[in-house]
Amino acid sequence: MSKLLNFFLFFALAPALFAAPTNYTYNYDFWNEQVSSPDAYRVSAYILGSSLGIGNFRDPQGLFVRDNRVYVCDSGNNRIVLLTEGEKGELVFSRTVSAALIDGVESPFDYPMDLFEDRDGFLYIADTNNQRILKLDRDWNYVSSIHKPDDQSIGATAEFLPVKLVVDFAGRLFVQCRNINKGLMEFDNRGSFAGYMGANKVVVSLIDYAWKFVSTQAQKARMDLFIPTEYNNLCLDRDGFIYVTNSSGQTEPVRRLNAMGQDILIRNGYEDPIGDLAYGNAGGISGRSKFIDVAALDNDSYACFDRIRGRIFIYDFQGNLLYVFGGLGNREGYFLQPVAIENSGLSIFALDSRAAALTRFDLTGYGAKINEALDEYQGGRYESSAEKWEAVLKMNGNYDLAYIGIGRAALRQGEYQKAMKYYKLKHYRKGYGKAFQLYRKEWMEENLWKILIILALAAAGPPLVRFALKMAKEIREA
Repeated sequence: MSKLLNFFLFFALAPALFAAPTNYTYNYDFWNEQVSSPDAYRVSAYILGSSLGIGNFRDPQGLFVRDNRVYVCDSGNNRIVLLTEGEKGELVFSRTVSAALIDGVESPFDYPMDLFEDRDGFLYIADTNNQRILKLDRDWNYVSSIHKPDDQSIGATAEFLPVKLVVDFAGRLFVQCRNINKGLMEFDNRGSFAGYMGANKVVVSLIDYAWKFVSTQAQKARMDLFIPTEYNNLCLDRDGFIYVTNSSGQTEPVRRLNAMGQDILIRNGYEDPIGDLAYGNAGGISGRSKFIDVAALDNDSYACFDRIRGRIFIYDFQGNLLYVFGGLGNREGYFLQPVAIENSGLSIFALDSRAAALTRFDLTGYGAKINEALDEYQGGRYESSAEKWEAVLKMNGNYDLAYIGIGRAALRQGEYQKAMKYYKLKHYRKGYGKAFQLYRKEWMEENLWKILIILALAAAGPPLVRFALKMAKEIREA
């Protein structure tokens, strides 16, 4: 009877036990092949304007999160929507703002595309079609505005179309403007234009350069100029550095800029952070990943949003790919037209302009364990980090980064042979070479006296043998 009962219970509970994952999650191995993995993130909320009681969002373009506040730039409706977290973590509607009161006159927004709240609570709005940047206080009262700078680097007929912006800890404003390819426009804390920062590198093929060299003036005039490409988004990390993305395919799709505009992003993974390593043309979608936005997480990891296939790529502080999830489609956790990504701690918010929806993702137990291992390593607790990676391997034995993480922890603890073993298992040549170099140095230090004795004996051996033979000969002759 008990066996029969267990039989029926198994089939009753099977759908719950073996339910399909919410999102298709995967990673890449050393051979650049996709490897399925457990879900690191799951959808915890799917938010529509209608569900908030404010009417549908219309072509939303911007997203910003600070503490328990989530700002959505509902661009098509010319308004900013503020959501706040409730007691149970759910997002609830707080207010909408569609205009600024300037000198007693209401000035409506016109297609606002981005918003940033600085550490002092001031709000900066990229009011794109009004060709201005508004600065408001925490109560949405008007403070000041920035318009097109009077500078020779900007053509007299050029429009000032700010689309994305951030404000650093010193109060400097960095703006990505449409049709500006000199880098980010920089304004000081008084709103004065200070120049450009961090222009993209110009990439020129040898063939194009050679052809331009021999072309006539008329042919050169019809050619594309060798000019930098525009950024398409930016974000500020907890250390004050600026992450930027571009989708041109001509240079690095994601960069991390210091105050001098230099790229300091670490790229120590199997491959550089470029999105998908292998891709086809299924469904008429082809070509490499093109990042539309980036979010800097609190543990120095960062998430990149791919507008081509709607996937979210998350990399650690060394540039290792942690996991990929999402995709294109009309189902939970997928997107129709990705436009923006933000984070609150390790939770991720993704905005879809075509679906006019905001999706929140939260970590699963598997994803939390990976982040715990990273936190332990960054905190210098290498033994604990290795234990966390061992736990990850029990959940996913095909997770290359867990082997590398154990090797990395062993390397930090001076266990070079162990590090070499785990690096070799996953063909991690960079790590193996470093571990081998340190092991060789350690071995030489421990065995140098033996080597010197052997060399001394080898050097003194032939004369001693000759002397012994000579003495033996003299004894015989005597």
